[in-house]
Amino acid sequence: MKKIILGISGAVSFLIFLVLLVLTNQMSGALDAQQMAARWSEEKDVAQVSCFFSPNAQVTEDTLLAFEHSLDSALKEASITLESENPSARLWVDAYSASGRINLSNGSKTLEADAIGIGGDFFLFHPLKLLYGSFFSGNDLMQDYCVIDEEAAWQLFGSNDVAGMTVYVGNVPHIVTGVVERPEGRLEEAAGLEKTVVYVSYDTLSALGTNHGINHYEIVMPSPVTGFAYNHVKERIGVEETEMEVIENTSRYSLLNRLKLLRSFGTRSMNGKAIIYPYWENLARGYEDMIGVLTLFMLLFLLYPIVLFVVLFILWWRNKGWTLKDMWNTCKDRVERLGEKKRAKRLGKKAGRNRKDEFTI
Repeated sequence: MKKIILGISGAVSFLIFLVLLVLTNQMSGALDAQQMAARWSEEKDVAQVSCFFSPNAQVTEDTLLAFEHSLDSALKEASITLESENPSARLWVDAYSASGRINLSNGSKTLEADAIGIGGDFFLFHPLKLLYGSFFSGNDLMQDYCVIDEEAAWQLFGSNDVAGMTVYVGNVPHIVTGVVERPEGRLEEAAGLEKTVVYVSYDTLSALGTNHGINHYEIVMPSPVTGFAYNHVKERIGVEETEMEVIENTSRYSLLNRLKLLRSFGTRSMNGKAIIYPYWENLARGYEDMIGVLTLFMLLFLLYPIVLFVVLFILWWRNKGWTLKDMWNTCKDRVERLGEKKRAKRLGKKAGRNRKDEFTI
């Protein structure tokens, strides 16, 4: 009866392990902002890397432009070339952003909101849920576009179906290209999404709003060997290591990184750098903490049936009524008997053929 109870408890523990394994895997892929590499290439030959800068880093668009030129040279030196007949195909794609605030108005109503000034292909990395309209690119020649969330749309227009309408940033008209849904929830609010967020071009934020400087850069690029992309960005971005943090998003939720997180769980929140993370990184770090804790329980629930199996096996081994020598002799005896049967069968067939030949003669 005791063995049955232990067996059932071990099976239940293993089942809980499987449930936690599925749950952590689902959570690892839940944040779209961390999955750009998978969307960019199914071959798993690229990596997504993010950089977060302190205000003291004083990163400018020229800083990033110089890095892009160095990247092209490094890929060429590594013989990494683009093999595609598509003229618009690219080896890498990047984006950057700055946080700040702007004032929006539609002539009669005014709204002050948190703003993200974007450059590059920001919305490729951050595919927010569109309710109406479309995104714009930070590479567009025209920079008088904006994307607003549904709360801003209701406050300014009394509706969220306002794609194509005009708002004024300062005295400059901007076209609302899209309206997005702002994620809601306790974790999202804690990450910085408790207020209205508006997305404008980096030029607009710099010229017409309050700009705290470029604080985030991200790229998806070829990574032929483990760590190639991460190391290249870290070494070539042109910012002192004390003024930035570099993260490889592609593997941040891997089992190895989860175990590393558990080792530094008590100190990982201690940040001596003057870096303010954007809301999507706060969300990613929140998920890291939750997945890390679930991984700890997952390993404990896996450890119990393993230890139980080992203990039961040892007890069974000690109480067995035979030895390895007995097993060897038994197997040897069976092989010998099988060989004798085969030889007897061959001799019987040979004798039968001889008698047939004598009868024929």
